[in-house]
Amino acid sequence: MSSPSLRVSDEVADALTANRPIVALESTIFSSLGLPDPHNGECLERCVAAIRGGGAVPALTAVLDGRGVVGVDDDEIGRVLAATRKIAARDLPVALGSGADVGVTTVSASVTLAAAAGIEVFATGGVGGVHRGSELSGDVSHDLVALSRHPVVTVSAGAKAFLDLARTLELLETLGVPVVGWKTDRFPAFYVRDSGLPVSFRADDPTVIARVFRSAHDLGHPGGVLVANPIPSADELDPELIDSALEAGLDQVTRLGLSGPAVTPVVLGAIAAATDGLSVPANLALAESNAAVAAEIATALALEPSSAAD
Repeated sequence: MSSPSLRVSDEVADALTANRPIVALESTIFSSLGLPDPHNGECLERCVAAIRGGGAVPALTAVLDGRGVVGVDDDEIGRVLAATRKIAARDLPVALGSGADVGVTTVSASVTLAAAAGIEVFATGGVGGVHRGSELSGDVSHDLVALSRHPVVTVSAGAKAFLDLARTLELLETLGVPVVGWKTDRFPAFYVRDSGLPVSFRADDPTVIARVFRSAHDLGHPGGVLVANPIPSADELDPELIDSALEAGLDQVTRLGLSGPAVTPVVLGAIAAATDGLSVPANLALAESNAAVAAEIATALALEPSSAAD
């Protein structure tokens, strides 16, 4: 399973061989680029505990010593938490080819590495998407393309709230990515359970999602499935407060002339300031919830063998 470009941990490799459920994790959210110390470490601990509690094996992805890693070892966690280099799918060949010391993986890179290792389920916070004003800037996250390219179920709390969510859903449709609401008929907006936009399909049972994913594979669909899991009700932030904070953050982005990955930290900073820091525990709660749901789906997939196994 491992190669000069890819390193799979022993635990993850053993789980793949035994067809045990596995959940891949991105590492950006667990670094200083995602959450401030010590919350980033707490978030990782909670997600790992949720996955193991659901009977699955966690597989944290990252770049270490010039290799894509699926299943970061315990003695390497500190390097990931302190990393300051963010790596998307387009950056992986350069990072690996140049022997990058350490880098944290975004959604697109994590899905790429998970698929390369043979892992079918991935949990994150929120996926990237179509940015507001993209008709002028062309600013669209590669996350959406990665979801359409790799056969992986991605569990997220919808897309990042500062995006153009309607256009994000439209592009997912164009790319052929099924969007499934987890126990909801509405697409969530990260800190908020309901963006006001419907999803085309709802699932209340992980077995249904497993069968959707297997059916897509049987029909030759090359990509994955996006499962939209709303933030837990108790942890949802005030929608009006989030809207005003988003506008303030996006105004700052415009003044600074930022685009792409540079947008996220500015907007998240504005939200953290407007909510007096409540956005941090909300982030932890939604990430943990996504990890737990992903473990349920991974378990269902392990019991729903692919046609290739017949």
